[in-house]
Amino acid sequence: MVYQPDLKTLTGLSASEVADRLQREGYNELPSTVHRAIWAIAWEIVQEPIFLLLVGCGVIYLFLGDVQEALILLGFVFFIIGINLYQEQKTERSLEALRDLSSPRALVIRDGERQRIPGREVVRDDLLVLSEGDRVPADAILLWSTNITVEESLLTGESLPVRKVAASHTQDVINQRPGGDDLPFVYSGTLIVQGQGIAKVQATGIHTEMGKIGKALQTVQPEDTFLEKETRRIVSKLTFVAIAICVAVVVIYGATRGNWLQGFLAGLALAMAILPNEIPVVLAIFLALGAWRFSLQRVLTRRIPVVETLGSATVLCVDKTGTLTFNRMSVQQMFVYQNSAVSTPCFYDVALHERESLPEDFHQLIEFGILASRKDPFDPMEKALRQMGEHYLAKTEHLHNDWELQREYPLSGQLLAMSCVWQSPTGNLTIAAKGAPEAIADLCHFQTEQLQNLEQHISTMAAAGLRVLGVAKATKQHRTSPQQNSLPEGQHNFEFEFVGLVGLADPVRPTVKKAIAECYTAGIRVVMITGDYPATAQNIASQIGLTPATEVITGAELEQMDEAQLRSRMQTVNIFARVVPEQKLLIVNALKRNGEIVAMTGDGVNDAPALKSADIGIAMGERGTDVARESADLVLLDDDFSSIVQSVRLGRRIFDNLKKGMAYTLAVHVPIAGMSLIPVMFHWPLVLLPVHIAFLHLIIDPACTVVFEAEPEESNIMTRPPRNPREPLFSPQTWKLALLQGVSVLVVLVVVFAIAFYRGNGELDARALAFTTLIVSNLSMILSNRSWSRTIPEMLRSPNTALWWVIGGGLVFLGLVLYVPLLRHLFRFSFLHFEDLVISLVSGIFSILWFEGLKIWQRQKIIHK
Repeated sequence: MVYQPDLKTLTGLSASEVADRLQREGYNELPSTVHRAIWAIAWEIVQEPIFLLLVGCGVIYLFLGDVQEALILLGFVFFIIGINLYQEQKTERSLEALRDLSSPRALVIRDGERQRIPGREVVRDDLLVLSEGDRVPADAILLWSTNITVEESLLTGESLPVRKVAASHTQDVINQRPGGDDLPFVYSGTLIVQGQGIAKVQATGIHTEMGKIGKALQTVQPEDTFLEKETRRIVSKLTFVAIAICVAVVVIYGATRGNWLQGFLAGLALAMAILPNEIPVVLAIFLALGAWRFSLQRVLTRRIPVVETLGSATVLCVDKTGTLTFNRMSVQQMFVYQNSAVSTPCFYDVALHERESLPEDFHQLIEFGILASRKDPFDPMEKALRQMGEHYLAKTEHLHNDWELQREYPLSGQLLAMSCVWQSPTGNLTIAAKGAPEAIADLCHFQTEQLQNLEQHISTMAAAGLRVLGVAKATKQHRTSPQQNSLPEGQHNFEFEFVGLVGLADPVRPTVKKAIAECYTAGIRVVMITGDYPATAQNIASQIGLTPATEVITGAELEQMDEAQLRSRMQTVNIFARVVPEQKLLIVNALKRNGEIVAMTGDGVNDAPALKSADIGIAMGERGTDVARESADLVLLDDDFSSIVQSVRLGRRIFDNLKKGMAYTLAVHVPIAGMSLIPVMFHWPLVLLPVHIAFLHLIIDPACTVVFEAEPEESNIMTRPPRNPREPLFSPQTWKLALLQGVSVLVVLVVVFAIAFYRGNGELDARALAFTTLIVSNLSMILSNRSWSRTIPEMLRSPNTALWWVIGGGLVFLGLVLYVPLLRHLFRFSFLHFEDLVISLVSGIFSILWFEGLKIWQRQKIIHK
């Protein structure tokens, strides 16, 4: 007989023992090459074109003998490197946090309690609780198992699962290599295909079989997205245009003025002004920090591109159990199958008789419900049955703690029922089965009339929103011959007798109703998928406000529909009942063919195809299997539906802010490029020198990333329909808005410089006025682009700490370069008086007033509609 420890006596390691092992042996992880050292990040930043251009300008100034100008340019190089290094480090830390979260989860027994922990925190001698769909976190030996098979292809290359058995006693077992049936060893990285077990960890990290081979653990990596490809294409085109214009400027300046070194400086300044080096940086930082923000909402982003996709979701397909509900069951109603022995009413409502003892006629129903469950249950329904038994049957003969489990027949896709074979001290065998009522009725060989009668009682319980289980029993006398005592291969070979029905309630999460209403306001359709009966699904739908609650498609009906019928019904039906996991793929594909952007939740092994097929796959973090999590784009760490809705809100906010940041980046380059090019064309003195453009980057770089990324959401973010996923980031509207803003600022700058220059104020005065106006315009553009619907005074009430650091820092630096003589000399400025500052301030604000007026006009237009 297989060795089976008393599961209740397994307490596992204590917290102090775990801490000691972690300190001595380290975390359960393999060495990774994904970490970037700070010097490597700095080297990547230094290779950016903007820094190479700054260094090139510094070299030319040194060649001209202008050491001060060269040194201040190099100072700007280091300052901008510092800003970029901070941004990159923040991004890297965000990704590192995501890598830690995305490591496989492990269910362990510690201090006598089950705990779900990151796989990297598993230590030697930990007790692992393994079940179907789990990824084994460390090499371990099975202490107890039931029908467990493991897929070890990662280590052996063989795709066929191997059968495992529990060790007879751990002391005499010698560790063996992976592969082969009936061994007690499970290995890190392998997959539990079927069954359950408890295993004791033998090796972690580099000491596992996987560590010996040198396989790297899966990590979260940034991927090329549609937006990244689009920005790369835009940047390539702008870079080509910029180089062509810069070469032309050098040639024109040198040929017309005869000063080729100054021509090179003018060309380099223009290159620094035009090159859109911030655009790819903005995108990378937004996506990485967006994923980090998702994790703060208890949502793990396993594939960063989903950050840009989520805001365009049009349909959310969600499981009822555990997502819309708590997955915390309690027995509410019972029904004993009618026969002549029953003298009391068939139905019994536990909620109405909480303080009364359970009538004798219902004892057997709970007794066999418990016997059809595991001794140490983890399933919520099995827990509810055991709690019911401990409460009502504690002092009766119906609890059999001294019986021994001989065999378990697990639930399967073909038969939604499980059976347990128990041996009493007298040697007789008792078989208990529980599962879907129709499956239990099938095991009991019900006739059509019996089945129709039973379905009426099932419908009555399901209509009350209860999850219904059927319970049956069978017996087998002990025989002296071993052949006669052998157990059949399938459950159908027992002579089962139907005992009754158990109705369990799973309360709806209180946040769900509000979240669904928010989805409807945002133009997002919610589809509920459940394995429960249609009546149960409709009851839950009415509780949470899911509409329409009258139409339901069952899994059986789903299988019989052709594609045209399926696509047609999909347009109106939002409730799917009696659905098995494999049918989720049919639902996802039909919705996608109807042009929907589908987000799908799942938790089991069989959900993986649907999760992969969906535009956004969402796995459950608490009750989900590792296979489901590995197939998903997002993982809900708390399994709560409202977290999905909050993620949609956050996804829309991220895309909105990304567009604002990109529009600002494009807009601010227009006046800088224009004021670098126009003086060459009109034979004016150069207005913007490399040092000025380097100064501007101190404002532009953090503004287009940190400031806009931290911007609060728009007020209408969840009252507008989902965006078209094919909508480009650089849409015609974004281009028009950016160019109009940039050109309006450029026109004001040209007017300010021209008036000052031609009135005889001199080159230094005109440059100082134009540059101060440009700084004010730049800061005004930042304030104005915070929202494309609310005005600057309205937005001042919305907190954004990074904004005030950037504006405050920009104004302080401007004051220094205007009024510290050394810096004023280096920047080629003259002293500005109070009236000059007023002119720059008014001109800078005036340059963006039209955009503020446009916001008010558009709002009035919407109101009048």
